[in-house]
Parts: sequence; structure tokens; C-alpha cells
Amino acid sequence: MTEFTPLMSLAGGSLIGLSAVLLMAFHGRIAGMTGILTGMLPPVATDWPWRIAFLAGAVAAPALILAATGQSVDFSSPVPAPWLVLGGLVVGIGVYFGGGCTSGHGVCGIARLSPRSIVATLTFMATAAASVFVLRHVLGAF
Repeated sequence: MTEFTPLMSLAGGSLIGLSAVLLMAFHGRIAGMTGILTGMLPPVATDWPWRIAFLAGAVAAPALILAATGQSVDFSSPVPAPWLVLGGLVVGIGVYFGGGCTSGHGVCGIARLSPRSIVATLTFMATAAASVFVLRHVLGAF
């Protein structure tokens, strides 16, 4: 079970939205994490500097939060590592067929009122809810 952290969630969501707006304003790009990461894989995109800066910021953010507030960002999962890998692969397949991830469709696409992104995000969320229901309540896992 996860803790309810409304202030940290609000701060995190605000920073995600701010980063998406700034990336769009300064580079005209959508802040989709899989698209940004994909551009770093061979053949590397020509616009790699902003991609590295964006990814470095995402990785460094927990350290900045710790330095600013003294509160660490804990991460733990009751799910065994093989299931996490399997889940990552399934998400990767969904990202491929969905033409983007939750950050690109959910944050940027819905903000732009893109019908494709709205459908993709609804599909992601429905699939996640169904997966959790089946794993926890039907199979009794985790």
C-alpha cells in the first residue's frame, strides 16, 4: 500500500507540468519520457543535449528534494524484480503501439486536447486498473 502524500504529489505534479511547458516553450518538443529516452538510443538524435539535460534533471530531482527539504524520496516495491521486468516489457509494448507514454499523452497530449492522447491515456489507465484488479483480487498476488 502506498502513502497518501498530497503536498509532495502536488509539488511533483506541478514540477512535471512546469518542465513540460518549458520544454514546449523553449524547444517546441513534447515531454514524453520514452520519446526523450528513445532519442538517446542509436541512432542518437541530433538534438541530444536537451535530452540529456532533461533526463539528468529527472534523475537529480530526488537529490535536490533531499537537499532542499531534508526529506528523502523513498522507493520500495512489494513486487518481485522479475514481475517488475515483465511489467516494464508490457509497458514498453504498450508505448510502442500507443505512440507514446503516459507523460507524453497524459500530461502534454491531454493538455493540448488531443483526441488520440485522451484515448491513449484512458486505455493506459483502464489497462492498469484491470491489471491490478486481476493480479491482486483474482490471482491474489502482491
